[in-house]
Amino acid sequence: MKKRGVALVMAAVVAAMGISGCGGKAKKDSETGKAEKIRLMVWSPSEDQSKDSGEWLQTTCEDFAKLHPEWDITFVYGVADEATAATQVAQDPEASADVFMYANDTLTTMTDANALAKLGGKYREEIEKTNSEEVLSSLVKDSELYGVPFTTNTWFMYYDKSVFSEEDIKNLDTMLKKGAVAFPLTNSWYTPAFYIGNGCTLFGDGTDESKGVDFSGKKAVSVTDYLVDLAANPNFKIDADGSGLAGLRDGSISAIFSGSWDANAVEEALGENMGAAALPSFTLNGEQKQMMSYAGSKAVGVNPYSKNMVAAVELAVYLGSAEAQMTHYELRNVIPCNTELLADEKVANDPLVSAQNDTFNKTSILQPFVAKMNNCWVPVENMGKGIRNGSVTHENAAEQTEAMNEAMNSDGI
Repeated sequence: MKKRGVALVMAAVVAAMGISGCGGKAKKDSETGKAEKIRLMVWSPSEDQSKDSGEWLQTTCEDFAKLHPEWDITFVYGVADEATAATQVAQDPEASADVFMYANDTLTTMTDANALAKLGGKYREEIEKTNSEEVLSSLVKDSELYGVPFTTNTWFMYYDKSVFSEEDIKNLDTMLKKGAVAFPLTNSWYTPAFYIGNGCTLFGDGTDESKGVDFSGKKAVSVTDYLVDLAANPNFKIDADGSGLAGLRDGSISAIFSGSWDANAVEEALGENMGAAALPSFTLNGEQKQMMSYAGSKAVGVNPYSKNMVAAVELAVYLGSAEAQMTHYELRNVIPCNTELLADEKVANDPLVSAQNDTFNKTSILQPFVAKMNNCWVPVENMGKGIRNGSVTHENAAEQTEAMNEAMNSDGI
């Protein structure tokens, strides 16, 4: 049997084991009575392994080993962040880690390379019990679940509570009347928030490539015109290369758009005046439109070529468990997605958690992970740069918007 065929069989075995309940503890060596010696390679971002962050990965894996005396586990740790893990695993699954963290927008890349094991049976049931439908849908393709979610992935707004009230932060244009706001207009992960907020779409519901991208017509041109005016507002600052955070520190900027990864830096800058909230609306031709971010999740994946499939799946489930998510949150501000944890008083009262999850649930769309999404990044980035440098104007907004839409629907970029 070819190796790719072996991997497909093993993926099916994962589901079967879960259904039958055979994915539990392995038996000790029948002859010696000793624990079975196994080796598990685990990849994660460097921050999860650093002493400054409490060596979250190593500690959690060691806790897992204590819960499974039937295995004598040797852990081998490697560094790969959630964005780059997909490329590494997809290039050579057989030489890659047994267990790794990945961002859900790379799901198609890995499934096309047969680099992700499907999770079924009791494993899927356990995961479905403690995650929202929105989170689960970010890891499902063709009705199959491909990972254990451990956090949502999106951006929201940080603001200075001494400048803006809770009423002010409901609308971007209201905020701009009271203080300076920085936004990464040249970053194509952020700028679509305005276009999507006015009805522009990507691949239908995000899963149908045949429907293409619709960033065209009056609905899109009116947003381009709005952004031209926005960039000309003296209280609007384009955030690039850390300028937004720098402005928070020196007081020249009072709000930025970022994610949980900047929480510590924002807190250092604003102290007790740090506020965090879901995205505001914006006023377009007299009407309120809701900014809508891209959102997704990060998950623990299992390599279908793993030689220790049962242990690898059990470890993945443990790394995404409530216990592991809580320590991840405490050590690194990684916002949990486990629904039981989100109901915990300590977690629920954290404005950072509320901001991220309110954005994920109320002011975002699931970022498409179809292959043609790769055609969308550069055209939107170029639009933002054109607005910044003044080459996109009211006079050519329609032409420039149509050019962006055509490029997003082309394989040429």
